[in-house]
Amino acid sequence: MRILKLQKKDLFPFLEAISDSAELWAPVAMPAESAAGSLKDPHWAAVTQKSKFHFQRIKDFADIALHTTRTIIPPKKLMVPASFNMFHFTEKGYKEDFSHISEKILFGLHTCDIHGLLTLDKIFAQAFPDPYYLEARKKALILGLSCWPDEYCFCKSTHTHIVEEGYDLFFTDLENFFLVWIGSSRGDDLIRLAPQFFDEKLSEKDIQRYIAWQSERDKSFRTEINFTRMPDLMELNYKAPFWEEAGAACLACGSCSMVCPTCNCYNVTDVQFLGGKPGKRLREWDSCTLPEYSEVAGGENFREHKSQRLKLWYTHKLQAYVSKYGKPSCVGCGRCLVTCPVQINVKSVADALEGHPVEAFWKRFSQEVAK
Repeated sequence: MRILKLQKKDLFPFLEAISDSAELWAPVAMPAESAAGSLKDPHWAAVTQKSKFHFQRIKDFADIALHTTRTIIPPKKLMVPASFNMFHFTEKGYKEDFSHISEKILFGLHTCDIHGLLTLDKIFAQAFPDPYYLEARKKALILGLSCWPDEYCFCKSTHTHIVEEGYDLFFTDLENFFLVWIGSSRGDDLIRLAPQFFDEKLSEKDIQRYIAWQSERDKSFRTEINFTRMPDLMELNYKAPFWEEAGAACLACGSCSMVCPTCNCYNVTDVQFLGGKPGKRLREWDSCTLPEYSEVAGGENFREHKSQRLKLWYTHKLQAYVSKYGKPSCVGCGRCLVTCPVQINVKSVADALEGHPVEAFWKRFSQEVAK
């Protein structure tokens, strides 16, 4: 694996040089009025201010946000859009529809989001490979970018603050220049398109600069969760009363699933047209926290109560995926911490599982109800 040096001033010229034949997507700041809205609740105001970036197709390189934490929606939206047509069908057969997939260069993915895609790789390439995800993945070049944690980041706890695979190029920002890791042959091909921007000679000062940066970054994490004991604690606390407390406050809005880099549930709907026109089979994001998710024919719902659906969601994140792959399906991005209006998230649930005091709206809500 080669590591090159790129001057900060040469980043946008390089991105321009490699994006002639592919769409360039990167984090972009949302307009202030869209990010904050007219919400008066202090928690929601903080949430929107912390979540004011989104992946967008780049027309103007000046729009690219280099100093971000998390985007509102993770890059999974570019692999499996929130809604798309899987195929057209008639009484004679069907034809798959890949029209939503295009050649893309995704710049600015942080280590946690790259790990999120690696998790989806496992899920969508199992016994029944997902052709839509795999085709989109094949046509996407991943250009990672380093970041600095805020109070909601806990990727060090999930060991996703570093990444060794899953990217084509990775840019570590060291103020005046980037160190650029080449992670694949396709990444090497990108370098060959514009080799004049890169320097292969790294000085001892450059190396020491990187070591100091990495050390300071590792010490800057303020949120920590012990994921090693989470599977056992999920089992031991499966009937704990706090699940009912959280369930009573839960809005069952599905936002936690929408913003999670590893949530992958979806629903399928057939749309038919009159006059012999081909029908469409639509695929749309779904969430196991929604009331309709566990409903079956006849109206029976196996997880009617919100507390049951919350337990299912956290069982997947903290226990079930661990038993199969040896690690949680949480990547520590902090999106659930800044998104849930009632503060049901991996941190507050982990605190409850460990028996620690929980500082969250859902806990305060249960205490008020008890009065």
